[in-house]
Amino acid sequence: MPTSAPGNRSFAPRADAAGFTLLELMVVVSIIAIAAAGVSFAVRDTAGAPLDRDAQRLAALLDSARARSRLSGQPVRWLAQPDGFRFEGVPPGALPQGWLDAHTQVVGRGVLVLGPEPVIPPQAVVLASSDHPEHTVRIATDGLRPFAVTADPQ
Repeated sequence: MPTSAPGNRSFAPRADAAGFTLLELMVVVSIIAIAAAGVSFAVRDTAGAPLDRDAQRLAALLDSARARSRLSGQPVRWLAQPDGFRFEGVPPGALPQGWLDAHTQVVGRGVLVLGPEPVIPPQAVVLASSDHPEHTVRIATDGLRPFAVTADPQ
């Protein structure tokens, strides 16, 4: 080990030095951050999951009914009912007629007109769950783009 004068400090490591290097600390902090991110994704709010699933399904069904209307040239209407919903203007059984979750319900007006014109008026429907009425989702189109699901600001 090199010796140094009393006023000079040597940067050579001491044999009795203990601790972690900056690189080791950064690796540990990175591992903890990745683990925390993984846990936060794994522990998500599942209270609204059935409602979100019904909303995504309804958006796909509305787009499908809209496409059927354009192909056939016949107007298709979506109507909310107390126990589900139904489509008018499509053959019986062509599209599902109910919710996946029995607690899903429509808030407000439950009628949409889906064609047959390429551009329809802007339309929206709001869904809520009787289990969690504070959680609502909005399924809407501007008339040109497909139906999209968003959180309803209420």
